[in-house]
Amino acid sequence: MESTQILDALIIGAGLSGLNMLLNLRKLGFSSKIYETGSYLGGAWFWNRYPGAGVDSDIPIYQLNEKEVWSSFDFKERFPSRQELMRYFRHLDKTLGLSKYIIYNTFVTSADFDDGENIWHIKTDTDLSTSARYLILCTGFQSKRYTPPFKGLDTFKGEWYHSNAWPEEGLNLVKKRVAIVGTGASGVQIIQEIGTQVAHLTVYQRSPAYCIPMRQRSFNDEPIVTSSNSSEWQFPNKIEYESIFNKIKSTFSGFATDFYPEKFDNLSATERQKVYEDSWTHGGCAFWLFAFSELFTNQEANDEAYAFWANKTRERLHHPIKRELLAPLKPPHAWGTKRPCLETSYYEVFNQNNVDLIDVNSSPIIEVTEYGIKTKKEGVIPVDIIILATGFDSFTGGLFDINIRNAKGISIQEKWKTGTKTYLSLCTSDLPNLFWVYGPHSTAAFGNGPTSIEIQCNWITDLLLKMHKDGQNRVAANEEPEAVWTKHVNDLWQNSLFPATNSWYQGANIPGKIRGPLHYMGGIPLYYEKLNICRDNNYEGFSFV
Repeated sequence: MESTQILDALIIGAGLSGLNMLLNLRKLGFSSKIYETGSYLGGAWFWNRYPGAGVDSDIPIYQLNEKEVWSSFDFKERFPSRQELMRYFRHLDKTLGLSKYIIYNTFVTSADFDDGENIWHIKTDTDLSTSARYLILCTGFQSKRYTPPFKGLDTFKGEWYHSNAWPEEGLNLVKKRVAIVGTGASGVQIIQEIGTQVAHLTVYQRSPAYCIPMRQRSFNDEPIVTSSNSSEWQFPNKIEYESIFNKIKSTFSGFATDFYPEKFDNLSATERQKVYEDSWTHGGCAFWLFAFSELFTNQEANDEAYAFWANKTRERLHHPIKRELLAPLKPPHAWGTKRPCLETSYYEVFNQNNVDLIDVNSSPIIEVTEYGIKTKKEGVIPVDIIILATGFDSFTGGLFDINIRNAKGISIQEKWKTGTKTYLSLCTSDLPNLFWVYGPHSTAAFGNGPTSIEIQCNWITDLLLKMHKDGQNRVAANEEPEAVWTKHVNDLWQNSLFPATNSWYQGANIPGKIRGPLHYMGGIPLYYEKLNICRDNNYEGFSFV
């Protein structure tokens, strides 16, 4: 089926970034639609149905800055669960009427640029052909799930699921023998949710999760009586929302609180301990992003933070072997160079007699058999259900799932065969009229997602509006500024403690993927400044027709 209308913009993905982009463009009269693989909007939260799924940004900042929506909606939890988030998305849809612009159950398979017409020709798995002036990729930074090629997985007689492909009807895990591979965010959330339900749980860990206290609160909880300088979190009043939404564009991570104002070296050890204690009490991402900014560049500061975390965590673990695997005295990698997971009872689960922990570094997984997972030391441990919490091919995986080619037939995979190259973390040269939001080289994974999304969506919208006013219909990043920007991203990365850590921040979790920074380490204020400099210099680094 072919659409005869040429859209101003086709947006791929109906998560927060795609919805923000759609709202921006339609408010200005641009004809635009979204193609979405799922059967409803919500992006990652449509797919994350596993037990315990929820977000690590506290309210009100994990939502679109749309007053008509937030003024008529109340989150019931400090850190919204998946159920709360989907309730929000339904309210967003009902209030703004978004679904009429979204084509669901539609996966984009290819996009080819027409040099003569300066338009993109897009095809889908439903045989829908569409043409659009601009192609905007809002596929998210974790949309392509990764399933390790375990030998024998297809022979397993029980059930197995990836955490990102959980059945909509749910799973009955009560009194079942369960194995879970992976201890990233989804693994941590599942483990603490199902640990008290299952007959037996075997956790396969490659590296320990550096979990920090969530300090979850319900709106119905009794108010905490605190002093004015208390570090305890409180539910914000709606009259504060607009100032909060303005503030988060000026903090390093897009949260409502920033790093501690004093430098690490300017405080005594006793004073620094007070900073750690306060951030620990505050909960959420505070111990990661509200303490000292030097934590990511100064090994001494990082070691001190790790020691504080390890001491706090080890005192909760009863079993000596599990204690050493979950919170070793010597850090396996620098603190905070993998995104920490928020927890409520993760470590207490491992105190249960029905929960075993296997270190796959010393006892690798050999294969999956008919009855369970076989490791080098333990042999086969029989289970009823295997859960693969093995993460994603982050940042570039969702883009590479689409066969995107320029007029010369060169794909984005071919262009990036030696590493990711971007301009302003929004686009790449040789692919005109194409942008992405919340993707490679963005600030997406190092703070609050919607803050990054709003900044990028607004900037792209301003650029397209400028082109419309100037009668221009083609824009492309130039190669030289792209090289300069990519070097800027790499320099920030190399001047930190991140490169030594095998993380999805640099694609190290995917065998064969070229290792390199996929994330912008400069923080939101510096990124915002770089975008504004480009705009104020008549969009320097771009060529227009």
